[in-house]
Amino acid sequence: MHKEILDKIEVRQGDITQLDVDAIVNAANTSLLGGGGVDGAIHRAAGPELLEECRRIGGCPTGEARITRGYKLRARHVIHTVGPVYRGRPQDRELLANCYRNSLTLAVQNRIATIAFPAISCGVYGYPIEAACQVAVDTAIEVMRAHPSIQKLVFILFSAADLKVYLNYMATLR
Repeated sequence: MHKEILDKIEVRQGDITQLDVDAIVNAANTSLLGGGGVDGAIHRAAGPELLEECRRIGGCPTGEARITRGYKLRARHVIHTVGPVYRGRPQDRELLANCYRNSLTLAVQNRIATIAFPAISCGVYGYPIEAACQVAVDTAIEVMRAHPSIQKLVFILFSAADLKVYLNYMATLR
């Protein structure tokens, strides 16, 4: 089935800014000019050059993605995507899936083989972690099936509770 794809997916708890991968994904806001949570942590770790490059991009609509250099991060690139603010609407799911789909498409276009994602929209944007996890994993599998150039995808979670949700869902797919 998709065992070979599942073998390329890793789930762990930690700090996304410390990962040595080709690209990390930033759960950004539409301005791309930094914020709280993972967005603020990535901007602080990357240094002021990241903010300058983001200013030149001019923002990003919800569900889309943009790519920048990684600057002081171990990752060579940062892919910025804007998740939906959760309101329980059917389009929330599609917008969240587009975040993962568009980020992975940018990765393929930029010859990125290893990529790490946080739990997009699960912080202040309020997306329930269980539902967001299913969207994230299912969309990643769908894209990775079509694009075998992605060699490793890491879901890196901030809390032990979020980690457990991802590990439990991955176990149902094996």
